[in-house]
Amino acid sequence: MAPRELRIGMVGYKFMGKAHSHAYRDLPFFFDTGVTPVMTAIAGRDEAGVRAAAEQFGFASCETDWRRLIERDDIDVVDIVTPNNTHAEIAIAAAKAGKHIICEKPLALTVDQAKQMRDAVNEAGVRAIVCHNYRFSPAIQYAKQLISSGKLGRIYHVRAQYLQDWIMDPEFPLVWRLRKEVTGSGALGDIGAHIIDLGRFLVGEITDLTATMETFIKERPLGEMSGGLNAKKDVNATGIVDVDDAAAWLAHFDQGALGVFEATRFAAGNRNGNRIEVNGEKGSIRWDLENMNNLQVYLVDDAPGLQGFRTINCTEEQHPFAGAYWPAGHIIGYEHTFINLFATFFQSIVDGTECKPDFEDGLQNERVLAAIEQSSERGQWVQVTQG
Repeated sequence: MAPRELRIGMVGYKFMGKAHSHAYRDLPFFFDTGVTPVMTAIAGRDEAGVRAAAEQFGFASCETDWRRLIERDDIDVVDIVTPNNTHAEIAIAAAKAGKHIICEKPLALTVDQAKQMRDAVNEAGVRAIVCHNYRFSPAIQYAKQLISSGKLGRIYHVRAQYLQDWIMDPEFPLVWRLRKEVTGSGALGDIGAHIIDLGRFLVGEITDLTATMETFIKERPLGEMSGGLNAKKDVNATGIVDVDDAAAWLAHFDQGALGVFEATRFAAGNRNGNRIEVNGEKGSIRWDLENMNNLQVYLVDDAPGLQGFRTINCTEEQHPFAGAYWPAGHIIGYEHTFINLFATFFQSIVDGTECKPDFEDGLQNERVLAAIEQSSERGQWVQVTQG
């Protein structure tokens, strides 16, 4: 049988738009999911910008109003890669229109918004996924298998950091990721959301936590709202930074593990240091996005003299997703995490299998983010609401 076509409508076209578009184009080359993604339409407010993106990424058409894209009969999946303050409205409208949904993280600005998005998806009976793409690294998937099989025994510690340094210059402009009304929170929601998801995926739910947050540079030049690392500043005007530059928190997991988390965009020399370590009674695992193919594994049952962290290059056919790519030792990259995520999502649309992280996961992640902010404000431990 010929693969079923799923027609993609993307809202937004910057960094994540490029990453997602690349994944759509490469997915059928590596995975036989029974689905062929068809890049049908892309939406953005700037007509010249969205037309250029459509041509570069490979979309057949473009819209300057996302509502028109959702109304189209030739769209099956709505992919939301816009700033955080627009996620809820677009996703709820897409669900009501009967479209499946892919949404970048964090899911929403608030817990209430995330609940509305979850409920809209459930009521419409459509599929939805949150783009926590790091779950889909073969090494992280293999780590999950080791932990779930009991290879590490009882889990004692989760230690996670996400360290960047791209806004350390006080003259870097006040882009949208530094404005609370658009982004919700700073380093916490932008990169802290990823390590919360990894902790939840590997170990379980966070039950309570205590946190602190800090804004080091409290005023910046105004600049391009949509600008990235090379955003231009306005030398004549400044604005207040009302989100965090860094956040740190201690947490308890539902199975008794203790978590230590840190997210900052002020760690000089760390371009994208997403790292996690899990310690159990029988061993430990370590992973670092900047060396994403390798999983460090320590097992206490190794003979004396041979004990130590071994490096597992997770490119063997036995490792999740790796068999779809190249021979063992031929490494894959960041872009492949999106291909793996989309392959899993599209397969679930075809055969009805569970696909996570779904909007329930996105909601629970939002509850943890909210608890971190509450704890920092109150200076005390806070319980995390469970679903």
